[in-house]
Amino acid sequence: MSEDKAVTPSAQSGGATLTKDAAPGETLLKVTGLQKHFPIRKGLLQRQVGAVRAVDGLDFEVKSGETLGVVGESGCGKSTMGRLITRLLEPTAGTVEFEGKDITHLGVSAMRPMRRDVQMIFQDPYSSLNPRHTIGTIVSAPFKLQGVMPEGGIKKEVQRLLSVVGLNPEHYNRYPHEFSGGQRQRIGIARALALNPKMVVADEPVSALDVSIQAQVVNLLDDLQQELGLTYVIIAHDLSVVRHVSDRIAVMYLGKIVELADRDSLYKAPMHPYTKALMSAVPIPDPRRKSAKSERILLQGDVPSPISPPSGCRFHTRCWKATQICTTTEPPLLELKPGQQVACHHPENFADQAPQDTVLLTVAKRAAELVADEVLAESAETSAAVAAEVAETVAPAPAEATSEGDAGDSGDSGDSPAKEK
Repeated sequence: MSEDKAVTPSAQSGGATLTKDAAPGETLLKVTGLQKHFPIRKGLLQRQVGAVRAVDGLDFEVKSGETLGVVGESGCGKSTMGRLITRLLEPTAGTVEFEGKDITHLGVSAMRPMRRDVQMIFQDPYSSLNPRHTIGTIVSAPFKLQGVMPEGGIKKEVQRLLSVVGLNPEHYNRYPHEFSGGQRQRIGIARALALNPKMVVADEPVSALDVSIQAQVVNLLDDLQQELGLTYVIIAHDLSVVRHVSDRIAVMYLGKIVELADRDSLYKAPMHPYTKALMSAVPIPDPRRKSAKSERILLQGDVPSPISPPSGCRFHTRCWKATQICTTTEPPLLELKPGQQVACHHPENFADQAPQDTVLLTVAKRAAELVADEVLAESAETSAAVAAEVAETVAPAPAEATSEGDAGDSGDSGDSPAKEK
């Protein structure tokens, strides 16, 4: 799933030849302005009094053969986004294009052929399998629904799929309750791969599994991608898993993407304050550092309600860099570095996008008290250094010179909360 791994457009697996139409690197999925609002109804007449803005404007692309990881806190809209792009939910607004075809509002009959190309692995391996059906019936269901007759018969193909995901083909007639959680998830993977899909959306495929089993399932998904040329959208909250499997990573917060970047850039130099806080929470598996002082960033408060999200930047109620512009103007998702997009007025590791606004909000000063002094100082120094580097690489202009000077002032303001402590 990493960039150095070759993805084969076609592969020979068992008796079936899998051919991919989209060449590696071509855009397979394109999402524009995607929204999903769940209505809130009250009263005898069930009048709508509000809406839960689960997904509120997403724009991204997924290229053939790559793995896009999606991370964020619980309730940020990750799973809803996964169900929208697989058309298990009807979008409120926006468009979903698959291989250049708009599938946003296709009906059941029109979506049936597309179901072969887009499959989903569900989060809970217990509730996603019908306990009254045998494993053979569950995995063979896609063939019967699509009217596909594999070479050698359905039973032979199902047994081959079971062996591909690491299960015993002789378990064909067993029921889900006879399997462990990891084995059930493998059954769900076999069902998703039955019709040779081009894209698989995995909704937290390992979160319900024991840690010792998680690595096996992740490695299985990795091997299947290389063998079958799959494209993945993996939704997860475990940042270590996402780093291992993803080529690019999208960070979601309260229904929006706040940062989208390739894996190495995101983990080495996160640009959104929320992303930096998430990265600081990743434990370092080094026994020699168990007594070292932690520089974890503790965010203040909880995620605001998606029923009435904050104005402007939705993260400003918890951000230690928030200023007045963050409360009034929503930052657009811009590509500030090659391959790295961020929606922030005061990004980390980059020149300030709103250098004229340097007065921190009261909530930002309180949030800064939960951030280590070293982190604040490093943030100011890095932002100032990057601003100077950008000014050197780009042809000098009066506006850029002013921006560089203001960026240095903004970096000083970033240290002001620490001085007040």
